[in-house]
Amino acid sequence: MSQQRNVQLGFTLVELVTTMIVIAIIAVAVLPRLMSDSSFSAYSLRSEFISELRQVQLKAIQNTDQCYQIDVTSSGYTLRHFSERAASLCTNQVRIEQQQTFSGNAHIALSSNASQVFSITFDSLGRMLSPACAGNCFNVVADETLTIAVESEGYIYAP
Repeated sequence: MSQQRNVQLGFTLVELVTTMIVIAIIAVAVLPRLMSDSSFSAYSLRSEFISELRQVQLKAIQNTDQCYQIDVTSSGYTLRHFSERAASLCTNQVRIEQQQTFSGNAHIALSSNASQVFSITFDSLGRMLSPACAGNCFNVVADETLTIAVESEGYIYAP
């Protein structure tokens, strides 16, 4: 007669659950330390600022008689709304929104001269009037430097 051997292949449920718990602990405790917070903030700040630029651009297109301006400083940026547009100047301020501050040592600077203090305005076609720039116009600086590009036709993007 043949003798049957009871051979077990595979893992028990306890071994599988223990392995999954160990992997989860490693993922929660170790992986965030490998990713730099300031690097993440540079990417999120760039996305946020592109969003703000596109919003102001859209408002300038939709309200041709009004003027919207973003004032950038070393500590943050502010959106200003003016009731009149005279040539390329904004006059009669109607509203100023709360300043969006930069965290840590992050800042936004012009690519051309590294200035951290400037104003951005758009014409009624969505083209950037000031600063006069095409291509890589802005640098978002944290632990690494990321760029924001604006085409002469008004397209704003992260290269």
